[in-house]
Amino acid sequence: MAYRSRDCRKFGLLLALACVDAPYPALAGPPFLTDDPEPTDTGHWEIYAPMIEAEGRGAQFEGTSGVELNYGAARDLQLTASLPLAYARDTRGWRAGAGDIKLSAKYRFFHDGRAGLQVAVFPGLTVPTATNAMGAGRVTALLPVWVQKDAGRWSIFGGGGYAINPGPGNRNYWTGGIAVTRRVSNPLLLGAEADRQGADTNGGGGSTSLGLGAIWQLKRPFRLLASGGPTFDDRGGAVRFHIFLALGLDI
Repeated sequence: MAYRSRDCRKFGLLLALACVDAPYPALAGPPFLTDDPEPTDTGHWEIYAPMIEAEGRGAQFEGTSGVELNYGAARDLQLTASLPLAYARDTRGWRAGAGDIKLSAKYRFFHDGRAGLQVAVFPGLTVPTATNAMGAGRVTALLPVWVQKDAGRWSIFGGGGYAINPGPGNRNYWTGGIAVTRRVSNPLLLGAEADRQGADTNGGGGSTSLGLGAIWQLKRPFRLLASGGPTFDDRGGAVRFHIFLALGLDI
């Protein structure tokens, strides 16, 4: 599988939003395909486990289940590692094995708290650690830029970048997305997004994913995260699906 942020992901620029309300902390990134520029607080951890991602069409799908670790290593700097178990179901039945480890570093180089605006780079790569042919078999990478604007209970974030996807028959591609979220109550945040990926194989086509997501704050430090929606291939065919489920822990 090629590297996407929440496996693949993202390209799109920020839109302006003008809704003023009482201030609330912004929450972005997981469970959305679209990522955000806000790093984990310095000296703290954000852990997503168990974390389940899948995409496919009907009874045929592939995905990962595992843990994602985010650590605030320094001011404006987050280090991330994803340790997945990969699985797939196709006409041959079920397959499973270790997935490719994903490593990335988010650096927020612009933050204007008064304007509610922040910008970050979040380069990442996958290490070919998969077994049973469940990974890319090569180092892949994503080089994105993410932007976010907060306005009261609302946040809008997006961006994207260039994916490096080596291998026979593969090609590099651009990918990106944009998302809007609103905190509808103290424990509940809801959002919607659109995500676009270019063709990742020679002669292949791109795809567009739409989705809805929610974050429910449980008794601290736990929260539940979920998202999902359809994916439409440029070349037509049956609509695919994508889902994300995780338990979040902030320490």
